[in-house]
Amino acid sequence: MANTLSTYTLRDKYLKASLETQLRNNSIAANIFRVDMSEQKRIQNPYITQQTAAIQAVAGTYSVSAMTTTDDTLTVSEEVVFGTHVFDFEERTSQFNLTADFLDDLAYSVMDKAQQYALNKVLDDATSTYTTPAGGFTTAANIPVIVSNLLSKVAGYAQGTPNRHFLVIENTDVVGVAQAAFSSGYNYADQALNNGPQYKYGGVDIFVVRTGTFVTATLGTLSATNSGHRLFGVKGVATYAMPRGIRYEEKGVSGKTGKEVVAYAICGAKAWTPRAALFVDITIA
Repeated sequence: MANTLSTYTLRDKYLKASLETQLRNNSIAANIFRVDMSEQKRIQNPYITQQTAAIQAVAGTYSVSAMTTTDDTLTVSEEVVFGTHVFDFEERTSQFNLTADFLDDLAYSVMDKAQQYALNKVLDDATSTYTTPAGGFTTAANIPVIVSNLLSKVAGYAQGTPNRHFLVIENTDVVGVAQAAFSSGYNYADQALNNGPQYKYGGVDIFVVRTGTFVTATLGTLSATNSGHRLFGVKGVATYAMPRGIRYEEKGVSGKTGKEVVAYAICGAKAWTPRAALFVDITIA
């Protein structure tokens, strides 16, 4: 990989001891999914087939049915990797620890791509669906309608208890959410007007990702079809697997001074079959 460091690196003193990095996206996957960092290629989570009790007039008799289980498996199938090379003369003549700065940036890039995969994978697994009113989240009047309809999708389930709901939107959707907060009643509106939107509405924690997170594209082995879609669900139900987390290596390269640095992770994600109805695939109208 060719290096394109500024020529000023060789002579100028800088304000900081580390390089400035580009704007970074929010890291939210660990807040909404159950994270599994065990060293397992396959995570198995069998479930009992749903049973239905019978109601009858008092008779003291009953019918016996077989109890069955079904296998459900998350296969850790994706690898995210990014590497670069830092020449020795660049490290020595720089005001920065280039290797450390690059490793930090590479680790962020790996995390961001793994998170995009996880969000799109769980969205693909979701079995509940909802289409917003025209204008989607950008129309303030739609927000209470959308949130109440989404809550109704998971209401009544023991796992769909209050304070565990989340909604993932893209930054272009914030317009309507912010306006709805500003115009809501009394304390909530005052708080939003003074401090900005709190990204919580109707007990739903709202997480914001950048435009282009939900995509219709190939992400590793996943053929996602999620452009124009958003994700709603219950926290801690789906699993986001990343055995050993993000790892990195520094290694010498034959014929070059300095070090090659690489950050990488393997990952997988799944909304388990018996809980898939707790996730809603939202289509923006």
